Amino acid sequence: MIGVGDLNARFRVYVQNRPPVPQYQQLWQLQPLQAGEIDQIYRDCGNGWRKLFNVYAKLLYELGPAFGFAQQAPSWQQYRDQFLLQQGSGTALLFSPPDLTATNCVHLIAGRSCAKDWLAQGMLHSQLHWLNEEFAIDPANRLLVTPYFDYRQLSNEKIVRAAALVRQLADHA
Repeated sequence: MIGVGDLNARFRVYVQNRPPVPQYQQLWQLQPLQAGEIDQIYRDCGNGWRKLFNVYAKLLYELGPAFGFAQQAPSWQQYRDQFLLQQGSGTALLFSPPDLTATNCVHLIAGRSCAKDWLAQGMLHSQLHWLNEEFAIDPANRLLVTPYFDYRQLSNEKIVRAAALVRQLADHA
């Protein structure tokens, strides 16, 4: 696994791109973020990364009490700043295709084009069932494809839909 977050993450989000700074471009393993590091990524890499982290935190918060993320902080903003992608958070942001042999977690690919690219390249071994143009699911592998983590693509309404699909995957375990 290549990315940032908790080595024992039970909620894993996959994207194709890394933050465009040397420390992440040269990363070849999973590394937990430190307090304040998300804020530094915003400053160094731009608003797109701020949106990604905000949508990630909103989605975790929308999952509700059964997942436990919302109980760690009084708001999604505080959760993002104090827990998201840190050691012990149960979350990871990965820059490599999913390892679907990890069955103790939910896998979420952020972006239809990312999922389709990995499928076409033979890097994703999944039987995706497309629910519509934006969402696909593979219950056997606890895998969900959503729109990219950006406010325009994954609006609050779509975050609610994504959370319902994640709960469905978690129940499938």
